[in-house]
Amino acid sequence: YQIIVERIEPKGIGAQQLALQQLKDKLHKEGLFDPGHKKEIPLMPFSAGIVTSSAGAAIRDILQILKKGAACVDVVIRSVRVQGESAAREIAEAIEDLNQFKKVDVIIVSRGGGSIEDLWSFNEEVVARAIYNSAIPVISAVGHQINTTLSDLVADVFVETPSTAAKI
Repeated sequence: YQIIVERIEPKGIGAQQLALQQLKDKLHKEGLFDPGHKKEIPLMPFSAGIVTSSAGAAIRDILQILKKGAACVDVVIRSVRVQGESAAREIAEAIEDLNQFKKVDVIIVSRGGGSIEDLWSFNEEVVARAIYNSAIPVISAVGHQINTTLSDLVADVFVETPSTAAKI
């Protein structure tokens, strides 16, 4: 066997991860993760706005759990793309739309698991700021147990899965 190496790159954190860490540091310094800014989730919300893909597994899980345990909760689904180039802007606009609608007691921002690239929209500054600026309490339920996004850090409550958000 023969191995011909044409290029070697240093091991370690890549450009995208470095940019994420820099953004995280910036938002932390601005106080977006400050526990003193977090709003309490209502003890008994009568309506929930859900920001997610209407075609994904996350919405099915959330609706199934709400149907079993909280059938009296009204649900407003604001369908968005949860990955891809325009997803972050759509997610931020959906949060803003639900705030203008003013008829939900809590907002769940959600998507199922995936790679860090799949979840990247939830690491965008526009989404973090929309969550931070929301007058309505926000639960972030993005990915699964091993995933943590900027959405999770900014949200009033962070849970590990969409199902857990519905249970709350």
